[in-house]
Amino acid sequence: MTSRVPDLPAGWRVLHTHGPLGFVTHAVLVRPDGSEVEWSSRRHRKGLGLRLAGVRAEGGRASATSWWIGSLFAIGSLCFALGSVPLYFEALDPAVVAGTFFVGSIFFTSAAYLQFHETLRAPGGVVAESARPGRLASLVGWQPRRIDFWAVLVQLVGTVFFNVSTFAATQADLTLAQERHLIWAPDVYGSICFLVASWFAYAEVNRGVLPRSDRSVGWRIAALNLLGSVAFGVSAVAARYLPTGESANLGLVNLGTFLGAVCFLVGAALLPVESAKERSSA
Repeated sequence: MTSRVPDLPAGWRVLHTHGPLGFVTHAVLVRPDGSEVEWSSRRHRKGLGLRLAGVRAEGGRASATSWWIGSLFAIGSLCFALGSVPLYFEALDPAVVAGTFFVGSIFFTSAAYLQFHETLRAPGGVVAESARPGRLASLVGWQPRRIDFWAVLVQLVGTVFFNVSTFAATQADLTLAQERHLIWAPDVYGSICFLVASWFAYAEVNRGVLPRSDRSVGWRIAALNLLGSVAFGVSAVAARYLPTGESANLGLVNLGTFLGAVCFLVGAALLPVESAKERSSA
């Protein structure tokens, strides 16, 4: 499967492109007047505009969407961080703690769907004035030739797994077998989805296999989310139920959850910053 740069205005041409696994994530375009502009899939879906090649973005006002997505992810992250702090879960009823995680997962899913919608609503051309998909296509569209589509779709699926896992954890009468199937298994699947989605999002902004920062806020967000997903993955593995019904390593479960949530929290807080700082009108 290969992808391409979105539609170009008349007289524009592609100078060169770059991206992993056959996906196009970066491109340098030449306009009819000979000037070169940089296009990237992340900037495109977030409405940050084209940027003159080699010139820093001039900045602007953060979009309402970035505030909504950032706020929802931040609240969800705070819930997960809070629920994994000993002073919190040792002082409150287990049902309250479990409910904290479930509420956090709902905020995660809400934010993930907004990101999914944001991605589907991206213009069909490289310029902001290009036509956008219709209402239905922007709600439940299918755009498999875009790496960002896979990133947000897999992440959304992962949040639904966390919904299932955290809701099941609020039930007090589950057997050990039910806990393994309804709590631990969805938690593992959700963590795998987060790892895959975070890698897609990181590969979208990172030029190469090894970490190579372009000093953009978007790169920092993607790196933080990847680290957070790794921490969540460690937590999920450590949460494996033993025959006694206890987690294999409760301390590692809480540490991984807390560190992952903090990474997601910082990444969420940076979303409006990216929207304002990286905005350009080239």
